[in-house]
Amino acid sequence: MSLSIPRTRARARARRSALPLPGEPRYEVLPLPGVLDAVEDLPAGAVVTVTSSPRRGVEATIELAEDLAARGFRAVPHLAARQITDDGELANFIARLDVAGVRDVFVVGGDATEPTGQFASGLDLLRVMAAIGHPFEHVGVPSYPEGHPLIDDDTLWAALTAKQRYATYTVTQMCFDAATVCRFIAEARRRGITLPVVAGVPGVVDTAKLLRVSLRIGIGDSVRFIRGNRSALTRLLHPGGYRPDSLVRDLSARAIAGRCDLVGLHVYTFNHVGPSVQRLARSPIHETEVAECPSPRTSRSRATPSSNH
Repeated sequence: MSLSIPRTRARARARRSALPLPGEPRYEVLPLPGVLDAVEDLPAGAVVTVTSSPRRGVEATIELAEDLAARGFRAVPHLAARQITDDGELANFIARLDVAGVRDVFVVGGDATEPTGQFASGLDLLRVMAAIGHPFEHVGVPSYPEGHPLIDDDTLWAALTAKQRYATYTVTQMCFDAATVCRFIAEARRRGITLPVVAGVPGVVDTAKLLRVSLRIGIGDSVRFIRGNRSALTRLLHPGGYRPDSLVRDLSARAIAGRCDLVGLHVYTFNHVGPSVQRLARSPIHETEVAECPSPRTSRSRATPSSNH
């Protein structure tokens, strides 16, 4: 099928689509009813990350990761430290994920206000994982280009610096501004943080669906998420919803120009998977001549063990 497009517009579109961003996108989903139907819109073998919330617990995350892996996806479950009771439960989760063939996990402190057990932070969990051993080739940790509403910047930087002994990449909290993301990466490099950075971006977000999802994951979880994403609320609830086109183009342009040390995108779908996949299929990241990004680190040897939030 061909479209009749004025030549100048066609050239402009070709230039935009030629801007590559290394690597394939990672798609984040929530462990809610219907999510297995939603992920059928993803490409075969796609990387799918699975969140964890205090309301649904880590067990729901692990179960969904097992199901996704069985369907041929590369599942990346969130291990929320404050929702895991002790090293015995952690070892059980690790063993189940190993059997399922999961080779990438994302370690977070979690949104629980009080720890369920012995882990008060993601760093606590990372240290125990290193001590008991694990099969994961990749371990991700969060980072915060716009800061955190409850944690000061010095503490955030100290935690990320400490975590890179155990982690192989970091994913930024959702951000709508390419310049902010790239400034954050430059500052991380200045501070000696060499972890590959995956930019967290929103997918296609329909306002009505976002509100329905918010109710299903729990109002408290939703409020905590919005509080941790300062620019999120007004953008996501804009009439007509949100489309990530301009953000992805900006990140891609900066990356290919060597002005932003990114290895890929992490797409927050809010389980609105199909429209996000379709939109990104028309974006610069799928027109790349750059080799697939290390998922996400090959340039740095695996860390050996030696504060998380």
